[in-house]
Amino acid sequence: MKEYIAVSLFAVIGSIVSFSFGIWQESLTLLVVCMAVDYISGVAASLKEKRGLSSVVGSWGLARKGLTLLVILIAHRIDQLIGGGDAVRSATIFFYIGNELLSITENYGRIGLPLPTKLKEFIEIFKRKDS
Repeated sequence: MKEYIAVSLFAVIGSIVSFSFGIWQESLTLLVVCMAVDYISGVAASLKEKRGLSSVVGSWGLARKGLTLLVILIAHRIDQLIGGGDAVRSATIFFYIGNELLSITENYGRIGLPLPTKLKEFIEIFKRKDS
């Protein structure tokens, strides 16, 4: 019986995610990974700077990431409305990937960790496209 509940729960969650974001793209996976790395590196930077952790600041960071996903949900629904493929959603995802990469770079700078040259070059491309 528990197996049926678990399978049903996964089916419902999968349906909601599919409705909300459409076909799961690799770019969306990259965004979610960047969000996690940004959050973790932000916590590490705060600890290194001996600022301590604040539940208010941490909660706001998570809320920001949740709101980002809501904007992507809206972008997907706009794509569905205009019937133009996934151009709006893809552009939105890449915009937020750029923002997350910039934030990760700043956090790594605060921690004092070097970044690989190829990753720095990739981030520079995003910086130029955001301008």
